[in-house]
Amino acid sequence: MRLLRCSDTGDFSLTQFPDKVIPRYAILSHTWRADAEEVTFEDLTNGTGKNKAGHEKIWFCGEQARQDGLQHFWIDTCCIDKANKAELSQAIQSMFRWYRNAARCYVYLHDVTVATDEEANPPLWESAFRKSKWFTRGWTLQELLAPSTVEFFCRERRKLGDKTSLTQHIYEVTGIPHSALQGAPLSQFSVKDRLRWSEHRQTTRPEDKAYSLLGVVGVDLAPCYGEGAEGAFKRLHDEISKLERCVQDIHSTDPRDDKKRIEYTKGGLLKASYRWVLDNIHFQQWHNDPQSRLLWIKGDPGKGKTMLLCGIIDELQQSIAKTGLVSYFFCQATDSRINTATAVLRGLLFLLVSQQPSLVAYVRKKYDHAGKTMFEDANAWVALTEIFTDVLQDPGLNATYLIIDALDECVTDLPKLLDFVAKHSSVSSRVKWIVSSRNWPAIEEQLERTGHKVRLSLELNAESVSTAVQTFIEQKVSQLAQQKKYDERTRDSVLEHLASNANDTFLWVALVCQDLEMTAKRNVLKKLNSFPPGLDSLYKRMMQQISKSDDAELCKQVLASIALVYRPITLKELAALVEQLGEIADDKELREIIGLCGSFLILREDTIYFVHQSAKDFLLAQAAEQVFPSGREDVHHAIVARSLEIMSRTLQRDMYGLKAPGYPIDDIKQPDSDPLATSRYSCIYWVDHLCDWNPSSSAKYEVGLQDGGAVDSFLRQQYLYWLEALSLCKSISQGVVSMAKLEVFMQGRANASALNELVRDARRFIMAHKSAIENSPLQSYASALLFSPTRSPIRSLFKREEPNWITIAPAMEEKWGACLQTLEGHSGSVYSVVFSPDSTRLASGSDRMWIAYDSENVLWLPSEYRSSRFIVSKNRIGIGTSHGKVWICSVEDKKR
Repeated sequence: MRLLRCSDTGDFSLTQFPDKVIPRYAILSHTWRADAEEVTFEDLTNGTGKNKAGHEKIWFCGEQARQDGLQHFWIDTCCIDKANKAELSQAIQSMFRWYRNAARCYVYLHDVTVATDEEANPPLWESAFRKSKWFTRGWTLQELLAPSTVEFFCRERRKLGDKTSLTQHIYEVTGIPHSALQGAPLSQFSVKDRLRWSEHRQTTRPEDKAYSLLGVVGVDLAPCYGEGAEGAFKRLHDEISKLERCVQDIHSTDPRDDKKRIEYTKGGLLKASYRWVLDNIHFQQWHNDPQSRLLWIKGDPGKGKTMLLCGIIDELQQSIAKTGLVSYFFCQATDSRINTATAVLRGLLFLLVSQQPSLVAYVRKKYDHAGKTMFEDANAWVALTEIFTDVLQDPGLNATYLIIDALDECVTDLPKLLDFVAKHSSVSSRVKWIVSSRNWPAIEEQLERTGHKVRLSLELNAESVSTAVQTFIEQKVSQLAQQKKYDERTRDSVLEHLASNANDTFLWVALVCQDLEMTAKRNVLKKLNSFPPGLDSLYKRMMQQISKSDDAELCKQVLASIALVYRPITLKELAALVEQLGEIADDKELREIIGLCGSFLILREDTIYFVHQSAKDFLLAQAAEQVFPSGREDVHHAIVARSLEIMSRTLQRDMYGLKAPGYPIDDIKQPDSDPLATSRYSCIYWVDHLCDWNPSSSAKYEVGLQDGGAVDSFLRQQYLYWLEALSLCKSISQGVVSMAKLEVFMQGRANASALNELVRDARRFIMAHKSAIENSPLQSYASALLFSPTRSPIRSLFKREEPNWITIAPAMEEKWGACLQTLEGHSGSVYSVVFSPDSTRLASGSDRMWIAYDSENVLWLPSEYRSSRFIVSKNRIGIGTSHGKVWICSVEDKKR
């Protein structure tokens, strides 16, 4: 970046700074006069231009910067060598960042004057301000939005106000919401809204109307003058689409939604229960000492670590500069989507790029070549750590806080995650970390190697925690007293019992209060003494109550299933997995059954969660004999059996009524009455449960893994419908992994030779056609079948599903070749378009991946069939490939 500086003699000089050592600077926003009147880079280099009208703006900016304690400043007219095309291109791509990072932004309005109207109310300049040309120019939109501080000056160089004091005026002129003007991340506003803010703005060069929006919409695009406004906007929209797809694929869940869910399930965030930590000496040391980069908050289960971090996140978001970043992730062992080291980095990256879109460039370097598989395959951790390291070292990275809750609930690759945190917590002085966990020696051992760390133990801050718990108790009892209309004696008795037995444990208080909510007022005093102190004792009491109830066996089956599933499931999914619930169609009754499960479970928006990880731990360990009387394997088998049954009953061709064979997955909306509502979980996880079942322990179930058994029948009758369902669930990658697991699981099984052959073929089938089915679910029946070997068992079994609108199919080999899978992900332009001779049909090779017919994608082409030459004659399409293959395709009526 090249910056101006004014010497003591009043002369201006230019200095080039590397990105990592750019000093604090001011920046000017203005409207250009005629080119001949502006001072250029060449003028400053040659010592000319002092007599130009634009020189007064340079003098003003330098003087105002000096008054604000800034030695350097930047002005577009003279800090860019526009004769150097490479430099101009880089400057256009960097402009938003330069304005965002400026210490001050001065807006010079040469068409607004202030003379003798200081006493007028409203000031006379307001009318001229609203009509200023500055609000009509394209480039000034980013100059208004990017900087945190924007100050407006009239022609006489008098300050009129700033972006904050003039928010209402600016809103009335531009229609830009107050929150955007006050520094809210632009990612909070839709791209459509951001583009609308520029609709009535103009630029001198037509392409600049698109280029001036690069930073506003968060994309990177090299200028190409001469392409015209239409070409520039087409490229802009293409980049926006790629960016949105990339950001969408980064995360498995949105940590912001997880935070809302956690706060809801725990009864809301109470400020008084966490604010003590803000004044804690260890927190203050971490927050204020530039050398203290990592804060580790540790404590026993139920001590309020998660809610403490929720409060810290809220406080940091409110207190940091508008350009600061807060990214966080909540690990949860009961949910396979958020209990892995890879998921942690994906979640953190997602929030970082959502707040500072320029960071997505580091993701795109790999994503544009590998696509979504980059986040899911065996090398995902390596790719993500490289990306994350680059992000942390980005010279434009703002002050950043990274927060990871519940490290102990990271089930997969926790050592890798701990090693990454230990090594990278000191990479950048602009980045600070907070992590929380239980008091696990293994975690302590790895974090001990971290330099610049601060440890905050909840047990060593027992007095503060106790005070916070007492505040929590008072709030919960107040709510109970109001809700249940307690008299003073009852209220005081509840308050005293909770205070005496809580042992500084938030969760114990919450569980007891949840039970009291269901207790009649007349029985409260009698019931109080039945609540033992300590979480485990309370859990034992809850199990005793369940065992005594009329629905004991049903509740235990529900708890057993919920304890073993890989993610939280919905009421409908639960009803499908537990046989005794299958006849219950009433959601109200299902909710009642969840309520009977002794406060182990909680419902939010029809999804079932454990109230806390310690509740699941208790069921799997201390209550295992009650919950799993025949062992966990039997429950896994029951889930597999029910899954196969429900999928066989519900899966069919075109479940969402898409009809078009090329209907893109990104355009598909889940219908209100979702055909997959009951089977969604089963589709994704049935193989995992099968592999967790030990068939040798239950000989009576062995038949399910033999030729003609349940698994064999499902694959022969439903396999293609299952692939379609996986695509609709956006889980084709998990399907690939499942078939690999199944192939290994089936090896060596007796009386299963035909099933083994079928599984091997099914695995090759999904690997070969993953991209086609992932992009368009109905390609399961088109491209996948047509481009499979002629003797493939899957192709033979589902020959009836082949498209009847292709009368000449490609000549395929009899068996699968050596290539297991073609990895794809990047996209490009349309390479070939051609009309049929009668001009009534249009066929095209779109991105070389599709055959389009009548402007509709109908058939996905495997990589070896992507055309170099493309000829259409009436209803026949000839495709010549770079591999020397030629395929004549006859296309008739697209009924299927």
